[in-house]
Order: sequence, then C-alpha cells, then structure tokens
Amino acid sequence: MPDLVRFDVTNPLFKADPHEFYAQLRESGPAHRVYLPGYGNIWLITTYADARAVLADPRLSKDPANVPEALQKAMVEAGGQDNFQLMAHMLNSDPPDHTRLRKLVVRAFTARRVRELQPRIQEITDTLLDEVVAKGRADLIDDLAFPLPITVICELLGVPAADQEDFRRWTSILVSEDEELLPQLQDAFDQLNAYMTDLVGRKHTEQDDGLLSALVSVAEDGDSLTDAEVVWMAFLLLVAGHETTVNLIGNGVLALLRHPDQLAALRADESLLPAAVEEMLRYDGPVETATWRFTTSPVDVGGVVIPPNESLLVVLASADRDPGRFPAPDTFDIGRADNQHVAFGHGIHYCLGAPLARLEGQVAIGTVLRRLPDLALAVDESDLRWRLGVVMRGLQNLPVRFTPGSAAR
Repeated sequence: MPDLVRFDVTNPLFKADPHEFYAQLRESGPAHRVYLPGYGNIWLITTYADARAVLADPRLSKDPANVPEALQKAMVEAGGQDNFQLMAHMLNSDPPDHTRLRKLVVRAFTARRVRELQPRIQEITDTLLDEVVAKGRADLIDDLAFPLPITVICELLGVPAADQEDFRRWTSILVSEDEELLPQLQDAFDQLNAYMTDLVGRKHTEQDDGLLSALVSVAEDGDSLTDAEVVWMAFLLLVAGHETTVNLIGNGVLALLRHPDQLAALRADESLLPAAVEEMLRYDGPVETATWRFTTSPVDVGGVVIPPNESLLVVLASADRDPGRFPAPDTFDIGRADNQHVAFGHGIHYCLGAPLARLEGQVAIGTVLRRLPDLALAVDESDLRWRLGVVMRGLQNLPVRFTPGSAAR
C-alpha cells in the first residue's frame, strides 16, 4: 500500500493554488492515501480516466446507513460528522434507492422548468447590480454571487416572499465554513428543517407552480416521494445547488480578470459565453472534490488496489487539469474544443442541478460584462482569500471596481 501523504487543506496557501500539488500527485500515480481532517486516512483519485471510472463504479457506496462501524469511528475521531443519518438524501444513496429517487425527482425538476427561469434570473441579476452600479465598487460574492442563487431557489421552491429573509439567514449559516458560526449550525438546521417540513405539508392542499408542489405531486408506477424525501431534496438543492452557483460565478469572473485576452475575446463576441462557462467549470470549477465514497470490495485504480471499507475522494479539480485528457490544461481558453470536463461529476450521481447552475452562471457573468465594461480587481490578487474546506472551491470575497454608473440594463 502506498505511503500516507499528509497535507493541510485548511492552509490558505494550499487553497490559493492547489493545482500544483494535484499535478505532483497525478505524475506519481492515479491513487494516493492521504490524511484529511474530518475524514482520517482517505484515498485521492487524481487522473481524468480513473476519476470517470471510479465515479461510475458500483463498488463505491455513498449510503451513510451502510458505513462500516470502524470506518465511521475513524472519521469521527478525525473530527468528522458524528451523525451520518443527517446526510440521508439522494446524493448519499445507492441503487435501487437512488434510482427510484432520481427517477421521481427528474419528472418534477425538468429541463423546461429550468429554461422558464431565465427571464426571472435575468431580472434578479439586474436588480442586484442596480444596487452597486452607482458606487463604482462591489463585492461580487456578497452583492451578486450569493444572493442570486438563494433568491432563485426560494422562488423555485415556492417559499413565500415574507419568509425568504429567514430562509437566507438559515442557509447562510449552513453553507458557511466560518468557525464562529458553528454554535449556530444545529439551531439553523433545526429551524430550516421544521420550516421545510411544515411547508411541504402545506403543499398537499396549497398547490402552486413551484418545485415543492411538483415534488409532492409527482408519481410514477404508483410510487411517489414521501414528505421526508421532499424535504431532503430541498436541502440538497439549497446546499449543493446554491454553493455550486456562488463559486461558478466568483471563480469564473476571477479567471476572466486574470486573463485579459480571454476577457476581451468574450466581450467582443458574447456568443462565446456558453463555451466560456464550460471552460470556467473545467479550469477552476466550483467543486474541488466529488463527495465522499467508500469501497465495498477491492477496487483497482490504475494498478493500485484499494481495499474494501476505505474512504475515497475523486479530485475533480485534478481530473480537469489532466494533460492526458486536456491539451495545455493549465491554460484558460474560452475557445477550447471537446471540453468534456467532470466539474459536475459523472455517472449516476451527475449533478441534477447542472443545467440551472450553467444558466445562472451564463446570465450573471454575461450581465456583469455588459453592465460593468471596465471591470477590474479592487485588491491585489495576493489579498484574495479562498474558503477553506475539502469539497467546495470558492472565494470568500471578490472586490471589484468599475466606472460608477456603468452601462444601464
């Protein structure tokens, strides 16, 4: 078994640029045992081909109910989750449960429902930018990237306008990695859970055109979602869907500001925006690693045999910089062809909200470029701080400057 590698993902210097470290891992092999706080000893999968293979391998489980006691104990001792059942949603389930849940959810969360959101996403984006255009300065995380997706999700779920401020506050605490907010975490979870349980219950008799009503009503072959399953789907959309979009917008705008030639090319031809967003997802995507899995039997990864009952993370950020799949992978190129990245995962757990994240990213970033034509960083790059943690990759803040009263809607 390979030697255990130790590195500190809570080190701000590592989070500022993890790609050099991942490149070193890729060069020395496809799978590496490391020690991570909250996980203990865990395997990292770093190459593109092996990442796709592992993400589609049925010998990898995500169901917390099946975690071996010894493995669960080791993770708790490393500072990890001590109540695995709090993670009991569709993302953390295996077939046949996952197959059943996804089939029902897909019937409610349709491509048409996402497409119909575009005018409202544009309206919300413009309203948020209206608040900052006269100032000549903004924090694109606090002023746009964070409030946009949470507003969209509230409206998508059918949360009444009068309740949305509480909803935002609870969600802000749940997705935060600020240690000062940890004492509030359980209370925020309990309040949001109670609110969502009550709201889902009301949707049985107070139907509207929101996603919750659709999830409550969806059925196939006599099967339907329980209220608890609908609540967990809402939680998944809140935490996973919201965070992904925040980081896509922040990381994407930063990549453009760091590459003025690509920024100029996109300003000159807005039809490049969909391809540009795909390159943003590949180059510095919003999710650094796929969520935790464990082996249920031996798994051969590029000649390295991982024993059963071992923890594993697929490093999406490394797979998407693999020179074996992407020519000049460290080059940010919005015209890149054949850009089949794994930023949203692969296999049965491919991100259900990917179309919504793409749409929000295209609308938000495109509108920023139109309305703030001389956008520039308001701080030195060395002053930017990345949020700490293993799974997500995103900025704490993105201060920018521009000419006050820039382009109107």
